[in-house]
Amino acid sequence: MLNIPPIISYSIGFFLIALAAKQIGKFFSRYGLPYITGYLLAGVLAGPFILELLPKEAVDSLRYIDDISLAIIAFVAGSELYLKEIRARLRGILLNATGIVIAAFILIGIALFILQSSIPFTADYPFITKAAVALLGATILLALSPASTIAVIQEARAKGPFSTTVLSITVVMDVVIIVFFAISVAFASAMIEGEPVTVSFLVILVVDIVIALIAGYLIGRLIGIMMSASLSKVVKAALLIVLGYLLFESANHVPNWIYDAIGVKIKIEPLLMSMVAGFTVTNFTRYRQPFEELLHDISPSVYVAFFALTGVGLKLDILISTIGIAAVLFGVRMVSIIIGTYVGGLIAGEPQDFRRYAGLGLITQAGIALGLARETAVFFPDTLGSEFATLIIAVIVLNEVFGPMLLKFALRQVGEAYVPDSDRGEPRRLLILGIEPQSMTLARQMSSRGWQVIVADTDAERVEALAAEDVDERVIPHVDSEVLSSLIHNERDALVAMMDDDALNMKACLLAREGCGVKNLVVRLRDVTLRDDFIDQGVRVIDPASAIVYLLEQSINAPEVVDLLLHQDPDHDVSQITITERSVDGLPLRDLRLPTDVLILEIMRDGQTIVPHGFSNVRVGDEITVIGSPNSLTKVMLKLSS
Repeated sequence: MLNIPPIISYSIGFFLIALAAKQIGKFFSRYGLPYITGYLLAGVLAGPFILELLPKEAVDSLRYIDDISLAIIAFVAGSELYLKEIRARLRGILLNATGIVIAAFILIGIALFILQSSIPFTADYPFITKAAVALLGATILLALSPASTIAVIQEARAKGPFSTTVLSITVVMDVVIIVFFAISVAFASAMIEGEPVTVSFLVILVVDIVIALIAGYLIGRLIGIMMSASLSKVVKAALLIVLGYLLFESANHVPNWIYDAIGVKIKIEPLLMSMVAGFTVTNFTRYRQPFEELLHDISPSVYVAFFALTGVGLKLDILISTIGIAAVLFGVRMVSIIIGTYVGGLIAGEPQDFRRYAGLGLITQAGIALGLARETAVFFPDTLGSEFATLIIAVIVLNEVFGPMLLKFALRQVGEAYVPDSDRGEPRRLLILGIEPQSMTLARQMSSRGWQVIVADTDAERVEALAAEDVDERVIPHVDSEVLSSLIHNERDALVAMMDDDALNMKACLLAREGCGVKNLVVRLRDVTLRDDFIDQGVRVIDPASAIVYLLEQSINAPEVVDLLLHQDPDHDVSQITITERSVDGLPLRDLRLPTDVLILEIMRDGQTIVPHGFSNVRVGDEITVIGSPNSLTKVMLKLSS
């Protein structure tokens, strides 16, 4: 029988468990539950309390997975804090964050201190240890979840000041809590070990934080150098993972070396260093976008491994005995966040709807909170250990399950959740004048994209001959303002004129623009000599003959472009978006943080075409042409267009 070292056998076994966890997470997501719930469940099932696929000692042997995962999670947290995006809303964000920290820290801390008398593993703790537990628990439960908040906002297709501010608060709070955690760990350690809080203690604490900030900045610069190297993405990902592991390992060993050398206890918080490194790359180097792309590629696998390993380490007996306590803490946390955001929003002058519902949008927790819980168990293995982590994780799971539901509710209440046009009572209408095979095909295509399409003609026989059940065809007596206004209503609608008479097409376009406010006007031209007349009136002209020649030419020169135009590439699409979001007014394209698979092809401003580059500024009112996956184009629309 092969004599395989335990760490290798545990790693192989955990790799198989992680593969299963990923599938279980996907299964959970189909029923509206968070992925991490499935990952945690897979770990619990494989752990020592149920299937015993991994023994208790495996968690300690697999500590390196925790180190790597926590480093990547902290890199992501730091990269989310992009100063150029939040600068305009910084006052309101900081006031709300301050309100949450004060209210939630006090209320959660008091509740956790009182409840410890009912928790089996803390009931016999002395007063000072209970105070340390309350300090650490309250700090961890203050953490939020930018990743989960982003996912819910994108799923709800929410757009507006509420969703933007709530997301910014979650990002800033993660940064605040990681700094706060470093301070709390130092104080809790002194309380548990019976050390007095003297001036020298406070000086060392400040030195700890300063060292972590400086080291994080230097690591961020090092990552920037790595990103600039001519290396493949796989090699860069591997280097980033190794760097994260070394960062955590050095934070564990360097303080011991310093203590042996000079007799001073220095505690360097690795999460703080990692977060500052991610923040540095995003805000102070030119490699923000490739760094974010790299994290985007790495993080899904990291989350699976981290949450699955967390599930393996959960103690089911502790979880079952403290589930009631966890539910109480969940309720206290929710109430305290609601109070904090209401008071903070009141001081910041936020609207009533924001103050009323912002707290419900800030309940979700995930990666950072779990990371802090795991770190606490490592810092205090003899005093708190996995029992404390299990209690806190139970609360985090409740927040992760119910938080997204509460955020969706809040988005609907403030009117920022996307409602399909059919539910708004104001659907986008397309009127096609002229019934023929091409117009019928166009009607079907636009209907599939969510438009309410009407095809109309003055020739009753033609309408009857081409009538189809899946197209709304209508006979109109003539073309005038009264008829058109009954079919299209406002500037969100569109008109395509495809009648045989160009003069009648011109009349229809002018009536639609002047009488109905329609701006999106298209004509299929019969007489090419009239092209300039239509263009002068703001009508987009399609000349069938020249259009076919152009498509044939481009099929030879740029076949991929033709595939996009003809919708033969299901993975990509082209869209034109009008910028109405004022927070991006004046920003260069490189600072917009658009999805990585989106490319801006053209900017139209005041009738002039601008060929964009990274430093091109966008303005409210610009029309931009973008290419990307359908899902990413939806994200761009929500980000740039109200």
